[in-house]
Amino acid sequence: MAGDRLDELSMAMRVAREFREGMYVNLGVGIPTLASSFVPPGMEVILHSENGMLGFGPLVEDAAHADIFLINASVQPVSPRPGMCFFAHEESFAMIRGGRIDITVLGALEVAENGDLANYQLPGKVCGSFGGGQDLAFCARKVIAVMTHRTKDDRPKIVQRVTLPLTAPRAVDRVVTDIAVIDVTPAGLLLREYVPGWTPEEIQALTAAPLRIADDLQPMTLA
Repeated sequence: MAGDRLDELSMAMRVAREFREGMYVNLGVGIPTLASSFVPPGMEVILHSENGMLGFGPLVEDAAHADIFLINASVQPVSPRPGMCFFAHEESFAMIRGGRIDITVLGALEVAENGDLANYQLPGKVCGSFGGGQDLAFCARKVIAVMTHRTKDDRPKIVQRVTLPLTAPRAVDRVVTDIAVIDVTPAGLLLREYVPGWTPEEIQALTAAPLRIADDLQPMTLA
């Protein structure tokens, strides 16, 4: 029997384990923005938001202390940090397009086995919203997609070919889901980590693309 699944906060905690000292990290709308609260203590990670903010801190939990003008990509209030700065959209996107972002963490609707990303238009919607996702997917040095492994109606999100409108081709490097961490490699998808209680066979059964098993496959840890 399969084990428990990670909730959104737990997925964000796992994403934060990807951060390293001195990195410039962009956090996209949804689960990714939650990761700002899980940067390891003492680690200097410079968080970037495409709406024109650099160097902000964790989410503000108490609404009484929120600054309505200090918000992330998900319109959540964030805390100030020494040295943070603000700028216009064109400067923000110049940073992105100039290759200054070490990691971008993006939500996803589908990821294909070759790294194709679909994340801007929900099924059944007439149109979607790119925001900064297309620029980030093309220009960041590493792209991490974070999402539930299946949709609410139990369709796979990790597929052989995307069926939703494409955001960027061959963009995703790593996928973090509520049951696994999977890398996109030239040889296909590689299962790196599993949530305790799940087996590789159970994860494969919920994935619509073949998975190879890493030689150093290990249980996922959050801290």
